[in-house]
Amino acid sequence: MESSSKMMNTTISPPLHTLKPLRRTWLNRAFALVYTCAIVALFYHHSLTLLHSTSFTTFFLSLIFLLTDAIFVFMWVNNQSYRMRPVRRREFPENLLRFMKERDFPAVDIFICTADPYKEPPINVVNTALSVMAYDYPMEKLSVYVSDDGGSELTLFAFMEAAKFATHWLPFCKEQRIEERCPNAYFKSTHRCTETQKMKTMYETMKAKVESAMDRGRVPDEYIANVVERDVFDKWTAGFTRDDHPAVIQVLVENGREKDMRGHEMPNLVYVSREKSKACPHHFKAGALNALLRVSAAMTNAPVLLTLDCDMYSNDPKTPLRVLCYLSDPTLGSKLAFVQFPQHFHGINKHDIYAGEMKRLFQINPQGMDGLAGANYVGTGCFFQRRAFFGPQSSLLSPEIQELNPDHVVNKPVRSEAVLTLAHHVASCNYENQTNWGIKMGFRYGSLVEDYYTGYRLHCEGWKSVFCNPERAAFLGDAPINLSDVLGQIKRWSVGLLEVAFSKYSPVTFGIQSMGILMGLSYAHLAFWPIWSFPVAFYAFVPQLALINRVFIFPEVSDPWFYLYIFLFLGAYAQDLLEFLLARGTILMWWNNQRMWMIRGISSYLLGSIDFFLKSIGISAFGFNVTSKVIDDEQSKRYEQGIFEFGVASPLFVPLTTAAIINLISLLKGIADLFKDGNIGEVFVQLFLSSFVVINCWPIYEAIALRKDGGKMPTKTTVASTLLAWVLYSMASLISKP
Repeated sequence: MESSSKMMNTTISPPLHTLKPLRRTWLNRAFALVYTCAIVALFYHHSLTLLHSTSFTTFFLSLIFLLTDAIFVFMWVNNQSYRMRPVRRREFPENLLRFMKERDFPAVDIFICTADPYKEPPINVVNTALSVMAYDYPMEKLSVYVSDDGGSELTLFAFMEAAKFATHWLPFCKEQRIEERCPNAYFKSTHRCTETQKMKTMYETMKAKVESAMDRGRVPDEYIANVVERDVFDKWTAGFTRDDHPAVIQVLVENGREKDMRGHEMPNLVYVSREKSKACPHHFKAGALNALLRVSAAMTNAPVLLTLDCDMYSNDPKTPLRVLCYLSDPTLGSKLAFVQFPQHFHGINKHDIYAGEMKRLFQINPQGMDGLAGANYVGTGCFFQRRAFFGPQSSLLSPEIQELNPDHVVNKPVRSEAVLTLAHHVASCNYENQTNWGIKMGFRYGSLVEDYYTGYRLHCEGWKSVFCNPERAAFLGDAPINLSDVLGQIKRWSVGLLEVAFSKYSPVTFGIQSMGILMGLSYAHLAFWPIWSFPVAFYAFVPQLALINRVFIFPEVSDPWFYLYIFLFLGAYAQDLLEFLLARGTILMWWNNQRMWMIRGISSYLLGSIDFFLKSIGISAFGFNVTSKVIDDEQSKRYEQGIFEFGVASPLFVPLTTAAIINLISLLKGIADLFKDGNIGEVFVQLFLSSFVVINCWPIYEAIALRKDGGKMPTKTTVASTLLAWVLYSMASLISKP
């Protein structure tokens, strides 16, 4: 890790960027020391309890408590790495032209990935592409590549329409000096001028054509004859499926050849659908990105790359200039693999009931990693140096052909026969056979979370990164607005993270050796994220089942050890709340965030861990896939009102509902016994836990008993959860008998 002075200073004056450690750093370190002492005391108490156990039940519960708290401590220790040196950066793009001319700006290749036109509507992908085509950047240095892994003629048709609209939209953005250059987002605002109304009419016409084609399931016949070569569309007519089709590469806009309506240059716009075969592994999004990496190298080979999700549009046209503030710094640029922007989302309801903003994952923790060796890659909103994908700084891994070398200069038009022939060749499904792609070069294979794994491996190779979080969000994306989609997404992440955690590249071994202990622990906290499921599930079920059976497992209020538990609970929650508020969150958003942490713990993390375990022993996953549900107006309305959306009979809802039932029964039984016996001291902690969970589970009780709308809890889920709660109670009753 670089020294503080070296990281904070630059040889350039006035500065292109600054770095400032957060003032709470020393408070974090002091609190970590105090909390560590409390943890040592906790384990001393656990050892005393084990030694003085008088029955199998108390010994068994004490041992499980010890193991559960050990997982909590492991995750807490990992989490402290983010708090040792959090930093805040600031860029000064207005100083950039003092040190370099615009003609010296590096070229940028922009990658946008989509995979299904019905789950990711092409008009949304078009909006994302148009927003980055309109960057305040030299047009001749921009190229936008759209990867269509769904191999859909509908997506290609949408971009043909987008190419025509771009000839009007790009000059309009520059002339009107608008900042919101995503057409759909811009036209949602109130704009009254005549030029804007004309542009909006053009956009609505384009949108109607695309949506009409989507409704019919095919493109208009006249486009096959008049807009693009017939052989491109012919490829969709002979057994062309999503998982088995030849490569299709279509240059829709060529810089230097096509002009906008004002006669100005336009960026390259290229549609790419890589070859896929059922006989060849395609490695999902990582495979698509590697295909783009090679195709773009054959066509433009820009030294800087931007990866974007198809729904993550640009919200600031000056974003590339902010990136250059880091890449142009001689003390930083040569060691810098990528500049990561946080994920921000539009359309999130007032109190973010599903914690879709993921403030800790996308904003708080990256600040902590940035003070070490740099933030992790989160899959979108990230600018890379192409060179970083070809091995460590000290040694360049030579690709199979010279044209893919990051230093190679392309001097032929992107529509030339030689360039297109090479592009099709490197997009073939067999190209990667017997190569280092996905292993030592490019985006890395071996995990469903290719973004986390790729960034992690780059840091292990000695590369650095930067977390850039300007006042105006650089990108805005869509967040899921129903609970099944939220939990399904987290379950997939859980499987991918555990694939890294228990691999030969595990952060607790390989990572710490390669990057040092703090960066290794930072990545370990993410890799082992899903194991939160075990302590969360334990505290959601075991103390409550014990209370129902009148087994008391926590110190009484009069016992000095009681205050240790209070400090550990309140200390962790208070620090978490403080960090959330300092990151511009609200108390209600924080409450929903911690509630979703518990919900994920006994649903997504738990089932994701089971899914990973089954796969690791060679058993296919069964029954854990969440069925997608089309979001209608009623669903959107409920989300805006802050009402939880259940609606589908998802297996992910069963453990949630089971926990809600058991905790409610535990609370009622505990209160009844309290009135009967009158001794609150021995049941206080267990009653508190039950009360805490019941309060958090209010949306579930509401969905089971009080709601009549389409988002209520399905009866099948309620019945299954009730039966499971009865089974758990029966098992607990047997164990608790003397």
